[in-house]
Amino acid sequence: MRTPAAWCRGVRHPEAFHGVGVTKEFFEGWYIKIVSADLSQRWAVIPGIFRGLGSASGTDTRDEAFVQVLDGITGRAWYHRYDVSEFEASDDHFEVRVGPNRFSAAGAHLETPQLTGDINFTTELDPWPVTLSAPGAMGWYGHVPFMECFHAVVSFGHGLDGTLEVEGTKQSFAGGRGYIEKDWGQAFPDAYIWLASNHIDTAPDASLIGSVAVIPWLGGAFRGFLFGLKHGGKLYRWSTYNRAREVRLEVDDTHVRWSLTGKDGTLELEATRVRGGLLMAPQRHAMLERVEETLDARVHVKHSDAQGRVLLEGTALATGLEVVGDIDRLKGLKTK
Repeated sequence: MRTPAAWCRGVRHPEAFHGVGVTKEFFEGWYIKIVSADLSQRWAVIPGIFRGLGSASGTDTRDEAFVQVLDGITGRAWYHRYDVSEFEASDDHFEVRVGPNRFSAAGAHLETPQLTGDINFTTELDPWPVTLSAPGAMGWYGHVPFMECFHAVVSFGHGLDGTLEVEGTKQSFAGGRGYIEKDWGQAFPDAYIWLASNHIDTAPDASLIGSVAVIPWLGGAFRGFLFGLKHGGKLYRWSTYNRAREVRLEVDDTHVRWSLTGKDGTLELEATRVRGGLLMAPQRHAMLERVEETLDARVHVKHSDAQGRVLLEGTALATGLEVVGDIDRLKGLKTK
């Protein structure tokens, strides 16, 4: 069981490990995206840990550590299991080990059948700001202990260097760009849409993260959304907690269309859906193969201020995109 001191430390450090003292119904994973300068290599590596509820007898907890690997070009995905004894992580900064694989603010050392070698981060990580009233991307919801799933942006973007053996062939990531986010809690939402890109063609410094999900709340549920668009050194936000409003959410087999408005202006998105690889996702009893993700989606992005002046317009490339669960139910829920 987590102590109050550990909980407070976790609120201040969303990038760190939140599972000290938790022995069941818990997961935590870090999504580490590495993309080469020419976009020809697009990989996501996800280290983490899962502790299940166990069977009725209480003997099988399905506990495991893991490293997932996604090839964002081909859509192939791999899930590598490790004993929980091979997992270590700091509870006050970003530093994780799963077996021989290590991850920190300085870079990553990888030893998987698909990726082997060292990636260095050449610039400092750029996290979503943490304040007392809004500890990171979730705003004041980050203080609520009974949330099903917590989310954090560890770095909107950072430079890369180094060489990896990609299935036996050396590939350079010099001049590439990275991105890191993470989730932790009891389980992933029953339904959600998520996208992220820091490769917007008209603004090399820009980074976009957005999601909408079913949020269990006091015996019911609501549709919660969170968007951050960083460009020109400023972070613009549209979220449930800052009174932004969804104007449009349309999902079909080929596109996701979103429009939001709030104090930071209007954000319009049109994402082209492509098939991806199946990733494992945490449910309360086990890790299950249920999340189809790509790193090959394209998103038209338009950000306008309150007077209608266009602040940013372009195409987000190498975009991560997931559309998961009962989307009709998601769309039918009210926002808070």
